[in-house]
Amino acid sequence: MISRIDLRGSTSDPRDLLPRAEFDVEDALEKVRPICEDVRHRGVAALIEITERFDGVRLASTRVPQQEITDALTTLDPKVRAALEETIRRVRIVHRAQRRTDHTTQVVPGGTVTERWVPMDRVGLYVPGGLAVYPSSVVMNVVPAQEAGVAGIAVTSPPQKDFAGKVHPAVLAACALLGVTEVYAVGGAQAVAMFAYGTEECAPVNLVTGPGNIYVAAAKRLLKGRIGIDAEAGPTEILVLADDTADAGEVAADLISQAEHDPMAASVLVTDSVALAEAVEAALVEQVARTKHRERVTTALGGRQSAVVLVDDLTQGLAVANAYAAEHLEIQTRDAAAVAARVRNAGAVFVGRYAPVSLGDYAAGSNHVLPTAGCACHSSGLSVQSFLRGIHVVDYSKQALAEVAAHVVTLADAEDLPGHGDAVRARFDWTVPNT
Repeated sequence: MISRIDLRGSTSDPRDLLPRAEFDVEDALEKVRPICEDVRHRGVAALIEITERFDGVRLASTRVPQQEITDALTTLDPKVRAALEETIRRVRIVHRAQRRTDHTTQVVPGGTVTERWVPMDRVGLYVPGGLAVYPSSVVMNVVPAQEAGVAGIAVTSPPQKDFAGKVHPAVLAACALLGVTEVYAVGGAQAVAMFAYGTEECAPVNLVTGPGNIYVAAAKRLLKGRIGIDAEAGPTEILVLADDTADAGEVAADLISQAEHDPMAASVLVTDSVALAEAVEAALVEQVARTKHRERVTTALGGRQSAVVLVDDLTQGLAVANAYAAEHLEIQTRDAAAVAARVRNAGAVFVGRYAPVSLGDYAAGSNHVLPTAGCACHSSGLSVQSFLRGIHVVDYSKQALAEVAAHVVTLADAEDLPGHGDAVRARFDWTVPNT
């Protein structure tokens, strides 16, 4: 059901040996390019035709009427509403604490540099809607944007054939709970193009965030520069670092929880315990047989992206985990907090048996829009910072400039940019001496 990789005694770079899903964004670029160009030139008409072709839905308009959003909240299961409200409350607590304040540094008397934090003017938030529905992703995208102070927030999600061609009502209800009134029934690469170029119904945005399929990722890559993006999200992934103290049934359940997202989802166990590895493999067989999405889970666990990885000890295990740079990293070991403190690369770290990834997906307060495919070694998950721009405000008096002018001229000459030096000289009645 799941393969094994034995790294015991290996001195090779783990990155060359660890399992990864095949996710060729470059190949998908040529497929999304004509879609994006069509949206650019024909706007809503193109979106309607493309949506009918790919989603089997004929839209009258891409914009979701306000009444549909209101009705979705009215008819929402009270238990789901209570769960969403608690998720919003916790996520808002965490993200409100991430707010930045302007800071002014006096470099010299009369010379200051202020770091000013300015929110994006307008953002487009993508909420996927393929094999599963994700009202939780509405929360994870919208709350940090709101806490950053973004004035214009637009959400888009694919229309659902099973719901009369409308956005899933749970997604609309989450928007209503958050006070989001601008929602579009558009998915895929065409949604990213809509946000990038704008249409008759949707004004263009500065930034697009949120996970999606390979075509969404390809459109983000294609249009990056015209818009900012959070990341090119690939298939979801979990890595569990565990020793012989871990519960095999719980580890197996956590691996399955990620595998049920998508047939390309990655579930990886790294352990120095052969006994645990064998117990987890047995537990997977038992649990997969009774899980709802067993076909999807079986494909994911049996794919090249999933494996049980054997290591010599936890030191090697940590090296493997840091090399893999998982979207979700669980630590199920003795003194899990101390082990977690040694993690360098991960989208989010879950410490101990009572912090499963499922908690972070919904109600830990953390964000679940996280870097995948090893990008956690250089990228972060979605946060308030994602929606802010740092602007340096330089304020120097005449005297403060005069004191450093000679150095500016010297560096300008060293770089063969004399006009830079002349721009300083022009502010004084005397010649700035060469140094």
